Amino acid sequence: MNEKDTMMGATCTSRLVVRAEDTAQCMGSGDMPVLATPRLVALMENAAMNAVAKGLDAALTTVGGEMRVRHLAPSPIGSSVEATALVVDAQGRKLTFHVTAHEGGKLIGEGEHTRFIVDREKFLAKL
Repeated sequence: MNEKDTMMGATCTSRLVVRAEDTAQCMGSGDMPVLATPRLVALMENAAMNAVAKGLDAALTTVGGEMRVRHLAPSPIGSSVEATALVVDAQGRKLTFHVTAHEGGKLIGEGEHTRFIVDREKFLAKL
């Protein structure tokens, strides 16, 4: 099976209710009690990982390689945030995702994320 053939168009949405530990103030990326950009990026990355996980052989996984994101609006503690990732390109081991994040109907983040398909054992052997 050629994994990349099954990846195009794969999508997943990850969800988060913003807690105090998810804020810029707590994570040290800012001093405001709003969703931290690093936490938003992690949510987007989780959606991308899960979008393709079921289409891979058990010996394979994906690892993040690049993330370009615009964090467009703040989200307070208690708000519900959804990040969606969609595979828009698959070239060999390289997968490119369009990622978005919404709080309710409001777009709060968007960007592009690159992941690479790797063999778990070979990847960990590099440590």
